[in-house]
Amino acid sequence: MSNNTGEQTSTTIKRGDTIALISISGGRAGDEDMLYRYEAGKKRLEEVWGIHVIPTPNALAGSNFLYEHPEARAEDLMWALQNTEVNGIICMMGGDDSYRVLPYIDLNVIKNNPKVFMGFSDITSWMAVFAKAGIRAYYGPNLLTPIAQPVALDPYTEQAITKCLFSAETIGNVSACSEYTNIEWRNVGKDEIKWVSNTGYRLVQGSGVVQGRIFGGCAGPLRQIMGTEFFPGQDFFNDCIIMLETGSPYGSTLAGLHELRALDAAGMFRHAAGLIIGQLNEEEENMLVKFLKYEARREDIPVLSNVDFVHRTPMTVIPMGAMAEIDCSRTTFTIMESGVVE
Repeated sequence: MSNNTGEQTSTTIKRGDTIALISISGGRAGDEDMLYRYEAGKKRLEEVWGIHVIPTPNALAGSNFLYEHPEARAEDLMWALQNTEVNGIICMMGGDDSYRVLPYIDLNVIKNNPKVFMGFSDITSWMAVFAKAGIRAYYGPNLLTPIAQPVALDPYTEQAITKCLFSAETIGNVSACSEYTNIEWRNVGKDEIKWVSNTGYRLVQGSGVVQGRIFGGCAGPLRQIMGTEFFPGQDFFNDCIIMLETGSPYGSTLAGLHELRALDAAGMFRHAAGLIIGQLNEEEENMLVKFLKYEARREDIPVLSNVDFVHRTPMTVIPMGAMAEIDCSRTTFTIMESGVVE
Protein backbone atom coordinates (compact mmCIF):
# COMPACT_ATOMS: atom_id res chain seq x y z
CA MET A 1 0.00 0.00 0.00
CA SER A 2 1.10 3.57 -0.59
CA ASN A 3 3.15 4.87 2.31
CA ASN A 4 0.83 7.87 2.74
CA THR A 5 -1.45 5.87 5.01
CA GLY A 6 -0.49 5.78 8.65
CA GLU A 7 2.90 7.52 8.25
CA GLN A 8 2.33 9.33 11.51
CA THR A 9 0.43 7.85 14.44
CA SER A 10 -1.06 9.90 17.26
CA THR A 11 0.04 9.53 20.86
CA THR A 12 -2.15 7.88 23.47
CA ILE A 13 -4.89 9.87 25.13
CA LYS A 14 -4.43 10.02 28.89
CA ARG A 15 -6.56 11.00 31.86
CA GLY A 16 -6.63 14.77 32.12
CA ASP A 17 -6.09 15.31 28.39
CA THR A 18 -8.37 17.67 26.46
CA ILE A 19 -10.62 16.34 23.71
CA ALA A 20 -12.40 18.68 21.30
CA LEU A 21 -15.85 17.77 19.98
CA ILE A 22 -16.42 18.88 16.40
CA SER A 23 -19.48 19.13 14.12
CA ILE A 24 -17.61 18.69 10.87
CA SER A 25 -20.54 17.00 9.14
CA GLY A 26 -24.08 17.25 10.53
CA GLY A 27 -24.84 19.96 13.08
CA ARG A 28 -27.59 18.35 15.16
CA ALA A 29 -25.56 18.52 18.39
CA GLY A 30 -26.29 22.23 18.61
CA ASP A 31 -30.01 22.00 17.86
CA GLU A 32 -32.24 22.70 20.83
CA ASP A 33 -33.84 19.25 20.87
CA MET A 34 -30.44 17.51 20.80
CA LEU A 35 -28.45 19.54 23.30
CA TYR A 36 -29.35 17.10 26.09
CA ARG A 37 -27.68 14.36 24.09
CA TYR A 38 -24.54 16.44 23.61
CA GLU A 39 -24.40 17.12 27.34
CA ALA A 40 -24.93 13.44 28.15
CA GLY A 41 -22.13 12.37 25.81
CA LYS A 42 -19.75 15.02 27.10
CA LYS A 43 -20.40 13.97 30.69
CA ARG A 44 -19.92 10.31 29.80
CA LEU A 45 -16.54 10.97 28.20
CA GLU A 46 -15.44 12.87 31.28
CA GLU A 47 -16.66 10.26 33.74
CA VAL A 48 -15.56 7.10 31.92
CA TRP A 49 -12.11 8.25 30.75
CA GLY A 50 -11.29 11.18 33.03
CA ILE A 51 -10.68 13.60 30.16
CA HIS A 52 -11.50 17.28 29.75
CA VAL A 53 -14.01 17.85 26.96
CA ILE A 54 -14.66 21.08 25.05
CA PRO A 55 -16.62 21.94 21.90
CA THR A 56 -14.88 23.58 18.96
CA PRO A 57 -15.99 27.21 18.41
CA ASN A 58 -18.79 26.40 15.94
CA ALA A 59 -19.68 22.88 17.09
CA LEU A 60 -22.94 23.96 18.72
CA ALA A 61 -23.99 26.54 16.14
CA GLY A 62 -26.80 24.28 14.91
CA SER A 63 -27.75 22.41 11.77
CA ASN A 64 -28.81 25.38 9.65
CA PHE A 65 -25.71 27.49 10.30
CA LEU A 66 -23.27 24.64 9.74
CA TYR A 67 -25.02 23.53 6.55
CA GLU A 68 -24.87 27.08 5.20
CA HIS A 69 -21.27 27.63 6.33
CA PRO A 70 -19.03 24.65 5.51
CA GLU A 71 -16.07 27.00 5.91
CA ALA A 72 -16.94 27.29 9.63
CA ARG A 73 -16.59 23.53 9.96
CA ALA A 74 -13.17 23.70 8.33
CA GLU A 75 -12.16 26.52 10.67
CA ASP A 76 -13.08 24.30 13.63
CA LEU A 77 -10.85 21.49 12.41
CA MET A 78 -7.92 23.82 11.84
CA TRP A 79 -8.52 25.37 15.29
CA ALA A 80 -8.55 22.01 17.06
CA LEU A 81 -5.44 20.76 15.29
CA GLN A 82 -3.44 23.91 15.93
CA ASN A 83 -4.60 24.31 19.54
CA THR A 84 -1.73 22.97 21.64
CA GLU A 85 -4.08 22.28 24.55
CA VAL A 86 -6.19 19.86 22.47
CA ASN A 87 -4.96 16.25 22.44
CA GLY A 88 -7.63 14.68 20.25
CA ILE A 89 -10.83 15.27 18.30
CA ILE A 90 -14.09 13.31 18.33
CA CYS A 91 -16.85 14.01 15.82
CA MET A 92 -20.32 14.83 17.11
CA MET A 93 -22.08 12.89 14.35
CA GLY A 94 -22.05 11.93 10.70
CA GLY A 95 -24.27 13.47 8.05
CA ASP A 96 -24.06 13.63 4.27
CA ASP A 97 -21.96 16.55 3.07
CA SER A 98 -18.43 16.50 4.49
CA TYR A 99 -17.20 16.84 0.91
CA ARG A 100 -18.38 20.48 0.96
CA VAL A 101 -15.80 21.29 3.65
CA LEU A 102 -12.78 20.05 1.72
CA PRO A 103 -12.10 23.22 -0.32
CA TYR A 104 -11.55 25.16 2.91
CA ILE A 105 -8.98 22.95 4.64
CA ASP A 106 -5.22 23.29 4.75
CA LEU A 107 -3.75 19.82 4.32
CA ASN A 108 -0.46 20.96 5.83
CA VAL A 109 -2.19 21.78 9.11
CA ILE A 110 -3.38 18.17 9.31
CA LYS A 111 0.06 16.88 8.30
CA ASN A 112 1.93 18.98 10.84
CA ASN A 113 -0.39 18.38 13.80
CA PRO A 114 -1.02 14.63 14.19
CA LYS A 115 -3.81 14.06 16.70
CA VAL A 116 -6.45 11.44 17.33
CA PHE A 117 -9.42 12.14 15.05
CA MET A 118 -12.36 9.74 15.38
CA GLY A 119 -15.78 9.39 13.79
CA PHE A 120 -17.82 7.27 11.40
CA SER A 121 -20.48 7.36 8.68
CA ASP A 122 -20.00 10.57 6.62
CA ILE A 123 -16.73 11.03 8.50
CA THR A 124 -15.39 8.43 6.03
CA SER A 125 -14.40 11.34 3.78
CA TRP A 126 -12.06 12.52 6.52
CA MET A 127 -10.41 9.11 6.73
CA ALA A 128 -9.27 9.71 3.14
CA VAL A 129 -8.23 13.30 3.87
CA PHE A 130 -6.09 12.27 6.83
CA ALA A 131 -4.57 9.43 4.79
CA LYS A 132 -3.69 11.95 2.08
CA ALA A 133 -1.92 14.00 4.76
CA GLY A 134 -0.06 10.93 6.00
CA ILE A 135 -1.83 10.91 9.37
CA ARG A 136 -3.66 7.99 10.96
CA ALA A 137 -7.35 8.63 11.67
CA TYR A 138 -9.75 6.41 13.57
CA TYR A 139 -13.01 5.03 12.25
CA GLY A 140 -15.15 4.68 15.34
CA PRO A 141 -17.91 6.05 17.56
CA ASN A 142 -19.29 9.56 17.21
CA LEU A 143 -20.39 11.44 20.30
CA LEU A 144 -24.16 11.53 19.74
CA THR A 145 -24.16 7.86 18.84
CA PRO A 146 -23.02 5.50 20.18
CA ILE A 147 -21.08 7.31 22.93
CA ALA A 148 -24.19 9.15 24.14
CA GLN A 149 -26.54 6.22 23.57
CA PRO A 150 -29.44 6.11 26.04
CA VAL A 151 -29.08 4.54 29.50
CA ALA A 152 -25.38 3.60 29.43
CA LEU A 153 -22.38 3.11 27.20
CA ASP A 154 -22.16 -0.58 26.30
CA PRO A 155 -19.02 -2.44 27.45
CA TYR A 156 -17.97 -3.49 23.91
CA THR A 157 -17.78 0.10 22.65
CA GLU A 158 -16.13 1.33 25.84
CA GLN A 159 -13.46 -1.37 25.69
CA ALA A 160 -12.79 -0.73 22.00
CA ILE A 161 -12.19 2.99 22.60
CA THR A 162 -9.97 2.30 25.59
CA LYS A 163 -7.90 -0.33 23.79
CA CYS A 164 -7.37 1.70 20.62
CA LEU A 165 -6.96 5.27 21.92
CA PHE A 166 -5.82 4.98 25.53
CA SER A 167 -3.28 2.16 25.20
CA ALA A 168 -0.13 1.64 23.12
CA GLU A 169 -0.46 -2.14 23.29
CA THR A 170 -1.18 -4.17 20.15
CA ILE A 171 -4.93 -4.34 19.60
CA GLY A 172 -4.90 -8.00 18.53
CA ASN A 173 -8.00 -10.08 17.93
CA VAL A 174 -11.15 -8.04 17.36
CA SER A 175 -13.97 -10.29 18.46
CA ALA A 176 -17.58 -9.91 17.37
CA CYS A 177 -19.95 -8.33 19.87
CA SER A 178 -22.19 -10.70 21.81
CA GLU A 179 -25.35 -8.68 21.14
CA TYR A 180 -26.38 -5.60 19.20
CA THR A 181 -29.18 -3.09 18.82
CA ASN A 182 -30.23 -0.43 16.33
CA ILE A 183 -28.93 3.10 16.74
CA GLU A 184 -31.37 4.85 19.06
CA TRP A 185 -31.87 8.60 18.65
CA ARG A 186 -34.82 8.85 21.06
CA ASN A 187 -34.43 9.51 24.77
CA VAL A 188 -35.69 6.10 25.91
CA GLY A 189 -35.40 3.90 28.95
CA LYS A 190 -33.65 0.56 29.32
CA ASP A 191 -36.79 -1.49 28.68
CA GLU A 192 -37.30 0.16 25.28
CA ILE A 193 -33.89 -0.87 23.94
CA LYS A 194 -34.07 -4.26 22.24
CA TRP A 195 -30.80 -6.20 22.15
CA VAL A 196 -30.37 -9.11 19.72
CA SER A 197 -27.96 -12.01 20.23
CA ASN A 198 -25.17 -11.87 17.66
CA THR A 199 -24.25 -14.84 15.49
CA GLY A 200 -20.63 -13.68 15.12
CA TYR A 201 -18.55 -13.24 12.00
CA ARG A 202 -19.44 -15.04 8.77
CA LEU A 203 -16.99 -16.05 6.06
CA VAL A 204 -18.73 -15.11 2.83
CA GLN A 205 -15.95 -16.40 0.58
CA GLY A 206 -12.22 -17.00 0.50
CA SER A 207 -9.57 -19.22 2.09
CA GLY A 208 -6.26 -18.98 3.89
CA VAL A 209 -4.85 -16.00 5.78
CA VAL A 210 -4.47 -12.52 4.29
CA GLN A 211 -2.86 -9.42 5.74
CA GLY A 212 -2.89 -5.81 4.67
CA ARG A 213 -3.22 -2.20 5.72
CA ILE A 214 -6.83 -1.42 6.49
CA PHE A 215 -8.81 1.40 4.94
CA GLY A 216 -12.43 2.26 4.21
CA GLY A 217 -15.74 3.20 5.79
CA CYS A 218 -19.04 4.09 4.14
CA ALA A 219 -19.15 3.78 0.38
CA GLY A 220 -21.38 6.82 -0.14
CA PRO A 221 -18.95 9.43 1.22
CA LEU A 222 -16.08 7.82 -0.68
CA ARG A 223 -18.13 8.06 -3.85
CA GLN A 224 -18.77 11.75 -3.17
CA ILE A 225 -15.06 12.60 -3.13
CA MET A 226 -14.19 10.72 -6.31
CA GLY A 227 -12.53 13.11 -8.70
CA THR A 228 -11.05 15.20 -5.91
CA GLU A 229 -7.43 15.17 -4.83
CA PHE A 230 -8.47 13.35 -1.66
CA PHE A 231 -9.77 10.14 -3.18
CA PRO A 232 -6.94 7.56 -3.10
CA GLY A 233 -5.29 6.47 -6.32
CA GLN A 234 -5.46 2.86 -7.50
CA ASP A 235 -2.06 1.90 -6.07
CA PHE A 236 -3.22 2.96 -2.60
CA PHE A 237 -5.52 -0.07 -2.46
CA ASN A 238 -2.88 -2.64 -3.40
CA ASP A 239 -2.73 -5.38 -0.73
CA CYS A 240 -5.26 -3.44 1.35
CA ILE A 241 -7.95 -4.93 3.57
CA ILE A 242 -10.98 -2.89 2.61
CA MET A 243 -13.66 -2.15 5.23
CA LEU A 244 -16.89 -1.13 3.58
CA GLU A 245 -20.50 -0.35 4.42
CA THR A 246 -22.55 0.04 1.27
CA GLY A 247 -25.86 1.81 0.83
CA SER A 248 -27.74 3.68 3.52
CA PRO A 249 -28.44 1.60 6.64
CA TYR A 250 -32.05 2.11 5.58
CA GLY A 251 -31.35 1.86 1.85
CA SER A 252 -31.66 -0.70 -0.91
CA THR A 253 -29.50 -3.52 -2.22
CA LEU A 254 -29.47 -1.82 -5.62
CA ALA A 255 -28.01 1.38 -4.12
CA GLY A 256 -25.25 -0.69 -2.55
CA LEU A 257 -24.50 -2.34 -5.89
CA HIS A 258 -24.15 1.04 -7.59
CA GLU A 259 -21.63 2.08 -4.94
CA LEU A 260 -19.64 -1.12 -5.37
CA ARG A 261 -19.52 -0.56 -9.11
CA ALA A 262 -18.26 2.99 -8.69
CA LEU A 263 -15.53 1.91 -6.27
CA ASP A 264 -14.55 -0.95 -8.56
CA ALA A 265 -14.22 1.48 -11.47
CA ALA A 266 -11.86 3.51 -9.27
CA GLY A 267 -9.66 0.43 -8.77
CA MET A 268 -10.49 -0.34 -5.14
CA PHE A 269 -10.90 -4.10 -5.48
CA ARG A 270 -8.38 -4.90 -8.22
CA HIS A 271 -5.43 -5.79 -5.98
CA ALA A 272 -6.97 -5.63 -2.52
CA ALA A 273 -6.08 -8.40 -0.05
CA GLY A 274 -9.43 -8.78 1.68
CA LEU A 275 -12.77 -7.23 2.54
CA ILE A 276 -14.66 -6.80 5.81
CA ILE A 277 -18.26 -5.69 5.80
CA GLY A 278 -21.24 -5.42 8.12
CA GLN A 279 -24.20 -7.71 8.54
CA LEU A 280 -25.75 -8.93 5.28
CA ASN A 281 -29.12 -10.45 4.58
CA GLU A 282 -29.36 -13.23 2.01
CA GLU A 283 -30.17 -10.89 -0.88
CA GLU A 284 -27.26 -8.59 -0.05
CA GLU A 285 -24.80 -11.45 0.29
CA ASN A 286 -25.86 -12.98 -3.01
CA MET A 287 -25.50 -9.61 -4.70
CA LEU A 288 -22.02 -9.11 -3.28
CA VAL A 289 -20.79 -12.58 -4.28
CA LYS A 290 -22.18 -12.13 -7.80
CA PHE A 291 -20.58 -8.69 -8.09
CA LEU A 292 -17.17 -9.93 -6.93
CA LYS A 293 -17.23 -12.90 -9.30
CA TYR A 294 -18.55 -11.39 -12.50
CA GLU A 295 -17.80 -7.66 -12.25
CA ALA A 296 -14.79 -7.11 -9.99
CA ARG A 297 -13.31 -10.48 -11.07
CA ARG A 298 -12.32 -11.14 -7.45
CA GLU A 299 -13.92 -14.49 -6.71
CA ASP A 300 -10.71 -15.19 -4.76
CA ILE A 301 -10.85 -12.31 -2.28
CA PRO A 302 -11.61 -13.28 1.35
CA VAL A 303 -14.74 -11.56 2.66
CA LEU A 304 -15.70 -11.46 6.34
CA SER A 305 -19.14 -10.11 7.23
CA ASN A 306 -20.94 -8.94 10.37
CA VAL A 307 -17.97 -6.89 11.61
CA ASP A 308 -18.87 -4.20 14.15
CA PHE A 309 -17.94 -0.93 12.45
CA VAL A 310 -21.32 -0.17 10.85
CA HIS A 311 -24.50 1.74 11.72
CA ARG A 312 -25.57 -0.18 14.79
CA THR A 313 -24.57 -0.42 18.45
CA PRO A 314 -22.03 -1.49 19.70
CA MET A 315 -19.09 -0.38 17.61
CA THR A 316 -15.37 -1.06 17.51
CA VAL A 317 -12.59 1.38 16.58
CA ILE A 318 -10.49 0.82 13.45
CA PRO A 319 -7.16 2.67 13.13
CA MET A 320 -6.78 3.55 9.47
CA GLY A 321 -3.59 2.22 7.91
CA ALA A 322 -2.89 -0.33 10.63
CA MET A 323 -1.85 -3.83 9.54
CA ALA A 324 -4.79 -6.20 9.84
CA GLU A 325 -5.45 -9.89 9.18
CA ILE A 326 -8.35 -12.05 8.09
CA ASP A 327 -7.98 -15.74 8.94
CA CYS A 328 -10.56 -17.63 6.90
CA SER A 329 -10.14 -20.98 8.63
CA ARG A 330 -10.63 -19.47 12.09
CA THR A 331 -13.09 -16.78 10.92
CA THR A 332 -11.16 -14.09 12.80
CA PHE A 333 -10.24 -10.46 12.28
CA THR A 334 -7.08 -9.14 13.92
CA ILE A 335 -5.42 -5.71 14.09
CA MET A 336 -1.72 -6.42 14.35
CA GLU A 337 -0.57 -3.02 15.63
CA SER A 338 -1.45 -0.61 18.40
CA GLY A 339 -3.85 2.17 17.57
CA VAL A 340 -1.65 4.87 19.10
CA VAL A 341 1.91 5.22 20.39
CA GLU A 342 3.33 6.35 23.74
